[in-house]
Amino acid sequence: MGIVAGLDSSPDFTRIVVCDTDTGAVLRQGYAPHPVDPPEGGRPSDIDPQAWLLSLGEAAGGGLLEGVQAIGVSAQQHALIPLDAHGNTVRPALVGGDRRAQVAAADLVDALGSREAWAHAVGCVPGAAQPVTKLRWLAKNEPENARRTAALLQAHDWLVWQLLGRPARRTTDRGGASGTGYWSATTGVYRPDLVELALGHQATLPEVIGPSEAAGTTPEGLLISAGTGETMAAAFGLGIGLGDAVVSLGASGSVMAVHPEALADQSGMITSLADATGMHLPVVTTQNAVRTLRGTAELLGLPDLESLSELAMKSTPGAHGLVLLPYLEGERTPNLPHAAGTLTGLRRESMKPEHLARAAFEGMLCGLADALDVLRGRGVEVRRIFLLGPAAELPAVQAAAPSLFGAQVVVPQPADYTAIGAARQAAWALGVSGGTLDPRTPPAWQGAAAQVLEPGEELAAGQAVRQQFTTVREQTHPGAFH
Repeated sequence: MGIVAGLDSSPDFTRIVVCDTDTGAVLRQGYAPHPVDPPEGGRPSDIDPQAWLLSLGEAAGGGLLEGVQAIGVSAQQHALIPLDAHGNTVRPALVGGDRRAQVAAADLVDALGSREAWAHAVGCVPGAAQPVTKLRWLAKNEPENARRTAALLQAHDWLVWQLLGRPARRTTDRGGASGTGYWSATTGVYRPDLVELALGHQATLPEVIGPSEAAGTTPEGLLISAGTGETMAAAFGLGIGLGDAVVSLGASGSVMAVHPEALADQSGMITSLADATGMHLPVVTTQNAVRTLRGTAELLGLPDLESLSELAMKSTPGAHGLVLLPYLEGERTPNLPHAAGTLTGLRRESMKPEHLARAAFEGMLCGLADALDVLRGRGVEVRRIFLLGPAAELPAVQAAAPSLFGAQVVVPQPADYTAIGAARQAAWALGVSGGTLDPRTPPAWQGAAAQVLEPGEELAAGQAVRQQFTTVREQTHPGAFH
């Protein structure tokens, strides 16, 4: 059929991949950093969206897009672009987990009545990152800008709109909409009353189009697909489906899985997102993942995580009874915002550096296994777990993860999965528009090259470590998951 492109506009850079439409093989790549300076008088969490266009143009230089028939756009989630009645930006985009908005998040929870009310309404509880929270911050802190705000877009919506020449119709997709705090993945409709609750008045919202639909065609005939958020694009690029979960190891951690229906979670632990295929993508986050390892490495005077992993491999499963509850920055799963980390099981024979190193890896992975169990407890099937992030390559992680998670673990080779997912969406929209693909079935691209790890005979030992961790957690924080 030809070639398509996928664009990943992350918080720091733009990456473009050009892929074969039939197989997904990456043929060409482009990259450009975003201009880093905040706008004059602004803050790092305020970004002029024109910077994303400049970066896009640089990444696409040198004829990268020559012959491309369709483009998919993925972008950082939660970046809110308020527009005036003429389609001009009212102020720089509000991006990232903006700490300024923490008070606004609490205000919104109180205004609707409870965390449970928000979880029921839109599948998530407002946090500092969500666009709905940023609207409340805008109304409280920049009332004139709030008054001028007539329309709302997120980063991928705005980029698609720009590529199409700023048409009257503005679009988004289910994945992007599900992270706003004013669209429900359960009902598939906006909650304009929540926009008004946050902003003080109504605003025009982009039309939510289907996963295989095109947002439009450029004057040059280039088809632009619906686009989506970076989480959904990465899941689509990896090729995950029912029975698959993704565990992402950053400073904090996240666990997500594909599920056929939205999960309204009264506790607020599950964020109910939509994916890029028409399915759902429930997500559970932990506050502490790799930061646990980094802190332990510093405590032991080690220069890097590789050294910590090497040391941990000298210990054995269970770390001679040492258990680390890794709630160093408080915790979201379970909801213990004011907790600290806990180290138990100190005996003379366990007080060795290698056992503390092992306990750090086991504590981090048990915390993520708790997050997996939140999803399993709601009927989400987990047969295979994709493990992402540089820490996934560490031998101590790979040795412990399959038995602690109780499932096959897949460690994909590093690749631009977000951009690949955007390209796959472009291929789908192109195929549907040409009548060669079913709008309900995405193109079957080759899966990610990966290392596959089985629990094997270590399973019983791993489950004993989990039980040891659970016992300590329940003794220290009784009823944390109830």
